[in-house]
Amino acid sequence: MEFLKHIFAFNSDSPLLFTQFYFWAFFALIYALFALIIQYRCHGEQSRRRMHMRNVYLMFVSWFFYYKTSGLFLLILLFVTMSDWTIARMIYKYRERLSLKKALLVLSVIIDLGLLAYFKYAYFFTNMVNDIFGSSFQVFDIFAYIGNGFAEKGRFMVDTIVLPVGISFFIFQVISYTTDVYRGHIKPLMNPLDFGFYVAFFPQLVAGPIVRAATFIPQLYKPFFLGRRQFGIAVFWILNGLAKKIILSDYLAVNIIDRVFNNPLLFSGFENLFALFAYSMQVYADFSGYTDIAIGVAMLMGFYLPKNFDSPYKSQNPQEFWRRWHISLGSWLKSYLYIPLGGNRSAGFGTYFWLSVIGLVTTVLTGWWWIILVFGCLLLAISIADKRLKAKGQELMAQRKLLYSNLNSFITQILGGLWHGASWNFVIWGGINGIGMIVNKIWRVLHWHWRFCLLSAGLLVLLIWHLINPLPVINMFAVWTGIVWVITLIRYCYWLLTERYTVIPQMSALQSKFANVNQKLATGWAILQTFTFITFTRLFFRSGSNLDPATANKEAWETAKNMVNQIGGAWDNSVIAPFCHEFRAVVWAFVLGMIIHWLPAKWKQWYRLYFAQLPMPLLVTAVVLAIIIIYQFVSAEMQPFIYFQF
Repeated sequence: MEFLKHIFAFNSDSPLLFTQFYFWAFFALIYALFALIIQYRCHGEQSRRRMHMRNVYLMFVSWFFYYKTSGLFLLILLFVTMSDWTIARMIYKYRERLSLKKALLVLSVIIDLGLLAYFKYAYFFTNMVNDIFGSSFQVFDIFAYIGNGFAEKGRFMVDTIVLPVGISFFIFQVISYTTDVYRGHIKPLMNPLDFGFYVAFFPQLVAGPIVRAATFIPQLYKPFFLGRRQFGIAVFWILNGLAKKIILSDYLAVNIIDRVFNNPLLFSGFENLFALFAYSMQVYADFSGYTDIAIGVAMLMGFYLPKNFDSPYKSQNPQEFWRRWHISLGSWLKSYLYIPLGGNRSAGFGTYFWLSVIGLVTTVLTGWWWIILVFGCLLLAISIADKRLKAKGQELMAQRKLLYSNLNSFITQILGGLWHGASWNFVIWGGINGIGMIVNKIWRVLHWHWRFCLLSAGLLVLLIWHLINPLPVINMFAVWTGIVWVITLIRYCYWLLTERYTVIPQMSALQSKFANVNQKLATGWAILQTFTFITFTRLFFRSGSNLDPATANKEAWETAKNMVNQIGGAWDNSVIAPFCHEFRAVVWAFVLGMIIHWLPAKWKQWYRLYFAQLPMPLLVTAVVLAIIIIYQFVSAEMQPFIYFQF
């Protein structure tokens, strides 16, 4: 009985994680039963029944998986499943009645986002109201209160709200389904069990990728197929994900990152800087590692999940980075937020509304009333520019698109940051990314003369500021701007020479010889700049993570401020050599991780296919050796996946 209780009872201290042996024992058992269901080849009605049996079986397995991960929060998953299945059918039924159809969609979004806001942002909104009005409201868990009415009194705590694992992912997934039914992109599923399987499919349930119905639902009605190559690829993705998570993510976190972020003032500026760059590797290895395992596990069952990462640290600008990072979320935000706001076509009511909200909230919380004046002037300027650009018609279409795209992408990044966590640090993180995208877009259309002049003026201002009031954050900006200025000067001189002397045959020949080298250097410099920019935004991302929601804002800001002070303060260069020696394994793990990440895509595809096509005895041997090596890096305390908290 104790053994069965351990198997079937929820234990918050032992959730099902891809990195635990318990999960793989669980998967081996459910896969054996899965094999019994799909082992016989059949046709016609018998084949459809067997596929339905497979889907129902995996749906119940997924529900059990989520129960073992989140306990009674399974009820939330079941509720949104039935709610959106029912509303989507009603939307389709009344598809000719536009007002009723729209009202049903609004009802669905209110229910879904209401649940997400309650569980994820209760502390955030409560603290914000208390800060604005000086009140002392406390969170209250209404669901725990109701639960105490059915169970013994006091069993559930009503003064604490716990975030259900994966709620952001499955809420966004059901919103996309209902919205696509409303738009007429897909037809609703008639069978609630099929929809339940789509929502709850366990490999991607708690940390994505966010799967569109149009991509996944057709697979529900296809017979199982797993070829020899697909099997090898699936095994590769699982091992690749485990290696990323355990060798890179967990090893870096335990040995350097957590130590520094927990107390930045105990470490030097160089150590803080290294920890920050290492965290960029950790968060990528952690999240993409989970996705790799999810893709491999799903593939073993005959289902294909979308690609969620595409070597994001190869990006040459922030826009490209967000096209390569968390692709499913980026695609979701584009389809259901950026485009409805107007995309690059217009700045509608939603654009002005969200900009006004951002300005008002920032003003109230900071107490700097001049901010609302700045935002008011900005909105007025945008409105005037919009009207004048429209009056010009097609003549200034490119400028109009740039204006609309910048505004709406900035709002999308702010709200995308808030999606990641209920902390102002996440909002700041999203805002910085939005500003970075805007600056990069404008920078790319500027003439080289303007680029050099603006950068020179900016560097001069920072140097004067540094001389008057040498703040650490100003020191950081001054150093990086100085480096960018030197590289820009070199590229500016190259541009002047090639533009001025291109008519001289000798210079034309010389230009053609160096053009390829110049392009490669420019690409490398763009990648380095983007990686550095993204890494420094991670300061706010990491500072807002892994904290008690009740105190997250204060602790996150304190951590970020202390790290900035250490990195931007006076450096003790004598610690660099001892650090690199004492933490050489950590340094090598980070360096090798970056080298592998930057390998050409063709090389990665080659060794992936080579592994998949190994003879079975060699494949089994390689798997055993890989597992032995990977588990040499397992830490004493298993690290949860970072994106579980989102």
